[in-house]
Amino acid sequence: MGNAPERHTIQWHAIGQSVRGASHVRSGLPNQDAIDWQPKSGDGPPLIVAVSDGHGSPKSFRSDVGSQFAVEQTVAIIQELVAGQPATISLSMVKRAAEERLPQEIVRRWQEAVNAHLRAHPFETEELDALETKQGGAARDTVFNNPHLAYGATILSILVTDTYILYLQLGDGDILAVMPDGAITRPVPGDERLFANQTTSLCSHDAWRDMRLRFQTLYGVLPALILISSDGYANSFVNDDEFLKVGVDILDILKTDGVATVAANLPDWLNDATKSGSGDDITLAIIYRSDIPATPKKRTADSATPPIEKKELEKFPESPDAAPQPPKVDPDAVLEEELGATSPIEEGPPAEIVEETASTPPPAEEVKPVEVAEETPDAPPQETPVVTPSVAETTPSPTSEAAAATPPAPRRRRRRRIKYTEGPLEPSKKLPDRFYED
Repeated sequence: MGNAPERHTIQWHAIGQSVRGASHVRSGLPNQDAIDWQPKSGDGPPLIVAVSDGHGSPKSFRSDVGSQFAVEQTVAIIQELVAGQPATISLSMVKRAAEERLPQEIVRRWQEAVNAHLRAHPFETEELDALETKQGGAARDTVFNNPHLAYGATILSILVTDTYILYLQLGDGDILAVMPDGAITRPVPGDERLFANQTTSLCSHDAWRDMRLRFQTLYGVLPALILISSDGYANSFVNDDEFLKVGVDILDILKTDGVATVAANLPDWLNDATKSGSGDDITLAIIYRSDIPATPKKRTADSATPPIEKKELEKFPESPDAAPQPPKVDPDAVLEEELGATSPIEEGPPAEIVEETASTPPPAEEVKPVEVAEETPDAPPQETPVVTPSVAETTPSPTSEAAAATPPAPRRRRRRRIKYTEGPLEPSKKLPDRFYED
């Protein structure tokens, strides 16, 4: 790959939103997620977007600060990577530089930011007393001896340039690529250890070893849309298939109603998801191509239904008679790439894992040297249908000749989310009780 890469003229744009979880509102906790992108206009390439989910364990009582450090440092480091690349550099060299530099540099900068914050704001007696009240003296000693635990967070990030896309992930959360035909893929390689609500973390020992990267050259069919979300969003759905349909729904609305409609309704969509679903903080970033072809809404000459307003998308009434079939999602579709998915990580000691458990967790298998902490939402989930972003058509109902030419308003597909029973919900992140020595 010694030749200069082919450069595309496609423009990419980013929007996003982070909302405080319903359980955090009830318990008085802050939003522990964070989101950032560069440039601030959201226009690229180059375009960098980062999302972080701060752990909700009582031991991670400063994770809202830790998640903010995570997105700030990640965006800054990737900016430096892009700025330092000659125009004629080969993609193989770019890939190697990203693999060798980014994981360790992100973790190192995050730790430096945490240490600086601790020097300026040492743990207060009230913070440690509150932790001891909730989890006992052993938890207090654990955080005192391992202060990074108080700031624990995940990190997910994407860099889009005119020659390649770089995906990066540490911990749980989701990155989805939506192809122009509606096929959904997960570009980042999976981590088999992230089961039963366990997650890796920036505060883990040798966290850089757990970072997963994917380098995709821009040729062939490119994604029309890329989504980055904290795990609070996917956890609001009854299964993964229902969650994946969100990508197609958002792409449909972008085509038919435009980005302004998506941006205007995004806070309501995410607030509805946390209230009727996970109860956790939810963050969603949307990266989309400017050349997405618009799809005109079908219009019926004798329709008397007024055109839909931007803020009415989420509130439009359901109709059991007009529920269309969702677009077919091909989970086996793969993104074409020149270099393939690789991991920059050499074999090292097993990573530490963070566990999130439901209120009545099954017996946990002991995994060594992985160490797990408990976290329990107060109430088990029950399934209930909840509306998510989707557009369908209504059957026109003419009433007068004056209104005959007015187009019908689209109806929304049903998406089933998890519904918790009444009662406060606990935050959904937990960390190990102890760590290896740094």
